[in-house]
Amino acid sequence: MIEIIGHERQRRLLAARPAQSFLFVGPEGVGRRAVARWFAYGLNCERGFPPCGECASCRMAGHPDYLEIKPQTKTKSGQLARRPQIRLEQIAPREGAEEPSLIEWMQTAPRFRAKVAVIDSAHLLGEQAANALLKLLEEPPSYGYIVLIAPVREAVLPTLASRSLVLGFGPAPLAELRRLTNDETALGYSEGAVGRLRRALANPAGLHEAESAAREWLDSLAEPAQLLAATRRLEQLAAGEFDPWVFVAALDEQLRLREELSAYVSAELAHTRLALAMRRIYAEMRAGSPVSR
Repeated sequence: MIEIIGHERQRRLLAARPAQSFLFVGPEGVGRRAVARWFAYGLNCERGFPPCGECASCRMAGHPDYLEIKPQTKTKSGQLARRPQIRLEQIAPREGAEEPSLIEWMQTAPRFRAKVAVIDSAHLLGEQAANALLKLLEEPPSYGYIVLIAPVREAVLPTLASRSLVLGFGPAPLAELRRLTNDETALGYSEGAVGRLRRALANPAGLHEAESAAREWLDSLAEPAQLLAATRRLEQLAAGEFDPWVFVAALDEQLRLREELSAYVSAELAHTRLALAMRRIYAEMRAGSPVSR
Protein backbone atom coordinates (compact mmCIF):
# COMPACT_ATOMS: atom_id res chain seq x y z
CA MET A 1 0.00 0.00 0.00
CA ILE A 2 1.03 3.60 -0.61
CA GLU A 3 1.03 5.51 2.67
CA ILE A 4 -0.01 9.12 2.13
CA ILE A 5 0.39 11.72 4.85
CA GLY A 6 -1.92 14.68 4.40
CA HIS A 7 -3.46 15.94 1.13
CA GLU A 8 -6.96 14.76 2.08
CA ARG A 9 -8.68 17.48 0.02
CA GLN A 10 -6.68 16.64 -3.10
CA ARG A 11 -7.39 12.94 -2.72
CA ARG A 12 -11.12 13.49 -2.29
CA LEU A 13 -11.14 15.56 -5.47
CA LEU A 14 -9.16 12.98 -7.43
CA ALA A 15 -11.45 10.18 -6.32
CA ALA A 16 -14.29 12.03 -8.05
CA ARG A 17 -12.35 11.93 -11.35
CA PRO A 18 -13.10 15.57 -12.31
CA ALA A 19 -10.69 15.55 -15.27
CA GLN A 20 -8.33 13.38 -17.28
CA SER A 21 -5.38 15.77 -17.19
CA PHE A 22 -3.94 17.22 -14.01
CA LEU A 23 -1.09 19.50 -13.03
CA PHE A 24 0.31 18.84 -9.55
CA VAL A 25 2.31 21.82 -8.29
CA GLY A 26 4.21 22.33 -5.06
CA PRO A 27 7.64 22.06 -3.41
CA GLU A 28 9.86 19.04 -3.99
CA GLY A 29 9.18 16.15 -1.63
CA VAL A 30 5.69 17.12 -0.45
CA GLY A 31 4.06 14.02 -1.96
CA ARG A 32 2.94 14.88 -5.50
CA ARG A 33 4.31 11.65 -7.00
CA ALA A 34 2.99 9.55 -4.13
CA VAL A 35 -0.51 10.96 -4.63
CA ALA A 36 -0.25 10.28 -8.38
CA ARG A 37 0.56 6.63 -7.65
CA TRP A 38 -2.28 6.49 -5.11
CA PHE A 39 -4.60 7.85 -7.81
CA ALA A 40 -3.48 5.18 -10.27
CA TYR A 41 -4.03 2.36 -7.77
CA GLY A 42 -7.42 3.75 -6.77
CA LEU A 43 -8.59 3.91 -10.39
CA ASN A 44 -7.70 0.25 -10.86
CA CYS A 45 -8.75 -1.09 -7.47
CA GLU A 46 -11.67 -3.52 -7.46
CA ARG A 47 -13.23 -1.55 -4.60
CA GLY A 48 -12.36 1.91 -5.88
CA PHE A 49 -11.07 4.68 -3.62
CA PRO A 50 -9.20 4.48 -1.36
CA PRO A 51 -7.25 1.53 -2.84
CA CYS A 52 -7.87 -1.57 -0.74
CA GLY A 53 -4.37 -3.05 -0.87
CA GLU A 54 -5.78 -6.56 -1.25
CA CYS A 55 -7.09 -6.99 -4.81
CA ALA A 56 -4.97 -8.21 -7.73
CA SER A 57 -4.29 -4.66 -8.93
CA CYS A 58 -3.34 -3.28 -5.51
CA ARG A 59 -0.93 -6.13 -4.85
CA MET A 60 1.18 -5.31 -7.91
CA ALA A 61 4.44 -3.58 -6.96
CA GLY A 62 5.26 -2.36 -10.48
CA HIS A 63 1.82 -1.60 -11.88
CA PRO A 64 1.48 -2.22 -15.65
CA ASP A 65 -1.04 0.62 -15.98
CA TYR A 66 1.22 3.22 -14.38
CA LEU A 67 4.02 5.02 -16.22
CA GLU A 68 6.47 7.70 -15.07
CA ILE A 69 8.39 9.79 -17.58
CA LYS A 70 11.39 11.71 -16.24
CA PRO A 71 13.90 14.11 -17.81
CA GLN A 72 16.92 12.52 -19.45
CA THR A 73 20.12 13.41 -17.59
CA LYS A 74 22.52 12.10 -20.25
CA THR A 75 23.05 12.96 -23.88
CA LYS A 76 22.59 10.36 -26.61
CA SER A 77 26.35 9.85 -26.59
CA GLY A 78 26.25 8.97 -22.89
CA GLN A 79 27.69 12.24 -21.60
CA LEU A 80 26.14 14.09 -18.66
CA ALA A 81 23.75 16.65 -20.13
CA ARG A 82 24.12 20.24 -19.00
CA ARG A 83 20.36 20.50 -18.64
CA PRO A 84 17.96 17.58 -18.12
CA GLN A 85 15.15 17.47 -20.63
CA ILE A 86 12.14 15.36 -21.56
CA ARG A 87 12.74 14.56 -25.20
CA LEU A 88 10.39 14.04 -28.11
CA GLU A 89 11.03 10.30 -28.34
CA GLN A 90 9.78 9.89 -24.78
CA ILE A 91 6.41 11.35 -25.77
CA ALA A 92 5.87 10.46 -29.46
CA PRO A 93 6.96 7.45 -31.55
CA ARG A 94 10.31 7.85 -33.29
CA GLU A 95 12.23 5.42 -35.42
CA GLY A 96 15.11 3.80 -33.57
CA ALA A 97 13.81 4.62 -30.08
CA GLU A 98 14.85 2.06 -27.47
CA GLU A 99 11.59 2.14 -25.50
CA PRO A 100 7.92 2.74 -26.39
CA SER A 101 6.84 6.37 -26.18
CA LEU A 102 4.04 7.70 -23.99
CA ILE A 103 1.66 7.88 -26.94
CA GLU A 104 2.38 4.26 -27.92
CA TRP A 105 1.93 3.12 -24.31
CA MET A 106 -1.34 5.04 -23.99
CA GLN A 107 -2.71 3.54 -27.22
CA THR A 108 -2.82 0.03 -25.77
CA ALA A 109 -5.71 -1.00 -23.54
CA PRO A 110 -5.10 -1.13 -19.78
CA ARG A 111 -4.57 -4.47 -18.08
CA PHE A 112 -7.07 -3.46 -15.43
CA ARG A 113 -9.30 -0.38 -15.75
CA ALA A 114 -7.32 2.80 -16.38
CA LYS A 115 -3.88 4.00 -17.37
CA VAL A 116 -2.10 6.82 -15.56
CA ALA A 117 0.99 8.51 -16.99
CA VAL A 118 3.03 10.90 -14.86
CA ILE A 119 5.21 13.52 -16.56
CA ASP A 120 7.74 14.29 -13.86
CA SER A 121 9.31 17.77 -14.04
CA ALA A 122 6.95 18.83 -16.81
CA HIS A 123 8.65 22.23 -16.89
CA LEU A 124 11.63 20.46 -18.52
CA LEU A 125 9.68 19.32 -21.57
CA GLY A 126 11.43 20.19 -24.81
CA GLU A 127 9.42 22.25 -27.29
CA GLN A 128 8.76 19.35 -29.66
CA ALA A 129 7.90 17.01 -26.79
CA ALA A 130 5.49 19.57 -25.34
CA ASN A 131 3.73 19.97 -28.69
CA ALA A 132 3.35 16.20 -29.02
CA LEU A 133 2.00 15.97 -25.46
CA LEU A 134 -0.49 18.74 -26.18
CA LYS A 135 -2.24 16.58 -28.77
CA LEU A 136 -2.60 13.78 -26.23
CA LEU A 137 -3.98 16.17 -23.60
CA GLU A 138 -6.58 17.41 -26.07
CA GLU A 139 -7.77 13.93 -27.04
CA PRO A 140 -6.85 11.33 -24.40
CA PRO A 141 -8.34 7.84 -24.64
CA SER A 142 -11.34 7.24 -22.39
CA TYR A 143 -9.25 5.11 -20.04
CA GLY A 144 -6.22 7.44 -19.99
CA TYR A 145 -5.18 9.95 -17.31
CA ILE A 146 -2.15 12.24 -17.39
CA VAL A 147 -0.53 13.93 -14.40
CA LEU A 148 2.00 16.71 -14.94
CA ILE A 149 4.31 17.49 -12.02
CA ALA A 150 6.03 20.86 -11.67
CA PRO A 151 7.09 23.30 -8.95
CA VAL A 152 4.61 26.02 -9.99
CA ARG A 153 1.97 26.50 -12.69
CA GLU A 154 3.94 29.32 -14.30
CA ALA A 155 6.89 27.01 -14.96
CA VAL A 156 4.81 24.90 -17.37
CA LEU A 157 3.94 25.99 -20.88
CA PRO A 158 0.56 27.82 -20.80
CA THR A 159 -0.86 25.55 -23.51
CA LEU A 160 -0.29 22.52 -21.27
CA ALA A 161 -1.34 24.14 -18.00
CA SER A 162 -4.58 25.49 -19.48
CA ARG A 163 -5.65 21.97 -20.45
CA SER A 164 -5.00 20.52 -17.01
CA LEU A 165 -6.77 20.77 -13.69
CA VAL A 166 -4.25 22.37 -11.31
CA LEU A 167 -3.91 20.90 -7.82
CA GLY A 168 -1.63 22.59 -5.31
CA PHE A 169 0.34 20.59 -2.75
CA GLY A 170 1.84 22.17 0.34
CA PRO A 171 3.89 21.07 3.35
CA ALA A 172 2.27 18.69 5.81
CA PRO A 173 1.47 19.91 9.33
CA LEU A 174 4.19 19.18 11.87
CA ALA A 175 1.76 17.09 13.94
CA GLU A 176 1.28 14.70 11.01
CA LEU A 177 5.02 14.43 10.35
CA ARG A 178 5.56 13.45 13.97
CA ARG A 179 3.83 10.18 13.11
CA LEU A 180 7.13 9.28 11.45
CA THR A 181 9.67 10.71 13.91
CA ASN A 182 10.36 13.14 16.74
CA ASP A 183 13.90 13.87 15.54
CA GLU A 184 13.94 17.68 15.53
CA THR A 185 16.89 17.87 13.15
CA ALA A 186 15.13 15.67 10.60
CA LEU A 187 11.85 17.54 11.04
CA GLY A 188 13.62 20.86 10.53
CA TYR A 189 15.37 19.60 7.42
CA SER A 190 12.09 18.34 5.95
CA GLU A 191 10.43 21.78 6.03
CA GLY A 192 7.10 19.96 5.96
CA ALA A 193 7.95 17.71 2.99
CA VAL A 194 7.31 14.04 3.69
CA GLY A 195 9.72 12.92 0.99
CA ARG A 196 12.55 15.00 2.43
CA LEU A 197 11.79 13.64 5.90
CA ARG A 198 11.90 10.03 4.72
CA ARG A 199 15.19 10.71 2.95
CA ALA A 200 16.67 12.22 6.11
CA LEU A 201 15.50 9.30 8.25
CA ALA A 202 16.99 6.83 5.77
CA ASN A 203 20.40 8.52 6.02
CA PRO A 204 20.82 10.11 9.48
CA ALA A 205 24.60 10.31 9.15
CA GLY A 206 24.27 12.19 5.87
CA LEU A 207 21.73 14.55 7.42
CA HIS A 208 24.00 15.54 10.28
CA GLU A 209 26.95 15.87 7.89
CA ALA A 210 24.88 18.25 5.78
CA GLU A 211 24.04 20.32 8.84
CA SER A 212 27.73 20.48 9.75
CA ALA A 213 28.68 21.44 6.19
CA ALA A 214 26.06 24.19 6.21
CA ARG A 215 27.50 25.74 9.36
CA GLU A 216 31.04 25.50 7.99
CA TRP A 217 29.99 27.03 4.69
CA LEU A 218 28.18 29.96 6.27
CA ASP A 219 31.12 30.60 8.60
CA SER A 220 33.50 30.59 5.62
CA LEU A 221 31.61 33.46 3.97
CA ALA A 222 33.13 35.77 6.55
CA GLU A 223 36.61 34.24 6.19
CA PRO A 224 37.84 34.25 2.54
CA ALA A 225 40.82 32.06 3.48
CA GLN A 226 38.42 29.26 4.47
CA LEU A 227 36.21 29.62 1.40
CA LEU A 228 37.94 27.17 -0.94
CA ALA A 229 38.28 24.47 1.72
CA ALA A 230 34.59 24.76 2.60
CA THR A 231 33.69 24.76 -1.09
CA ARG A 232 35.60 21.52 -1.68
CA ARG A 233 33.79 19.85 1.20
CA LEU A 234 30.47 21.10 -0.12
CA GLU A 235 31.27 19.72 -3.56
CA GLN A 236 32.21 16.34 -2.10
CA LEU A 237 29.00 16.22 -0.11
CA ALA A 238 26.89 17.27 -3.08
CA ALA A 239 28.56 14.72 -5.35
CA GLY A 240 27.55 11.84 -3.11
CA GLU A 241 24.18 13.05 -1.93
CA PHE A 242 20.83 14.07 -3.37
CA ASP A 243 21.43 15.54 -6.84
CA PRO A 244 24.49 15.23 -9.13
CA TRP A 245 23.48 18.53 -10.71
CA VAL A 246 24.56 20.29 -7.52
CA PHE A 247 28.09 19.10 -8.13
CA VAL A 248 27.97 20.18 -11.78
CA ALA A 249 26.71 23.64 -10.85
CA ALA A 250 29.37 24.00 -8.14
CA LEU A 251 32.09 22.97 -10.58
CA ASP A 252 30.84 25.51 -13.13
CA GLU A 253 31.14 28.23 -10.53
CA GLN A 254 34.70 27.16 -9.72
CA LEU A 255 35.67 27.29 -13.40
CA ARG A 256 34.10 30.70 -13.72
CA LEU A 257 36.19 31.89 -10.75
CA ARG A 258 39.37 30.73 -12.47
CA GLU A 259 38.40 32.59 -15.65
CA GLU A 260 37.72 35.76 -13.71
CA LEU A 261 41.03 35.59 -11.86
CA SER A 262 42.94 34.89 -15.08
CA ALA A 263 41.31 37.99 -16.57
CA TYR A 264 42.63 40.02 -13.62
CA VAL A 265 39.22 40.65 -12.12
CA SER A 266 39.45 41.82 -8.52
CA ALA A 267 40.14 38.71 -6.43
CA GLU A 268 37.94 39.98 -3.61
CA LEU A 269 35.07 40.67 -6.01
CA ALA A 270 35.45 37.27 -7.72
CA HIS A 271 35.49 35.36 -4.43
CA THR A 272 32.50 37.31 -3.15
CA ARG A 273 30.52 36.39 -6.27
CA LEU A 274 31.55 32.74 -5.86
CA ALA A 275 30.49 32.75 -2.22
CA LEU A 276 27.04 34.08 -3.08
CA ALA A 277 26.65 31.60 -5.95
CA MET A 278 27.68 28.63 -3.81
CA ARG A 279 25.39 29.72 -1.02
CA ARG A 280 22.49 29.73 -3.50
CA ILE A 281 23.46 26.29 -4.80
CA TYR A 282 23.59 24.87 -1.30
CA ALA A 283 20.25 26.46 -0.37
CA GLU A 284 18.63 24.91 -3.42
CA MET A 285 20.18 21.54 -2.61
CA ARG A 286 18.66 21.68 0.88
CA ALA A 287 15.30 22.71 -0.58
CA GLY A 288 15.36 19.69 -2.89
CA SER A 289 14.65 21.85 -5.92
CA PRO A 290 16.51 21.64 -9.24
CA VAL A 291 19.64 23.77 -9.05
CA SER A 292 19.43 26.88 -11.23
CA ARG A 293 21.71 26.58 -14.21
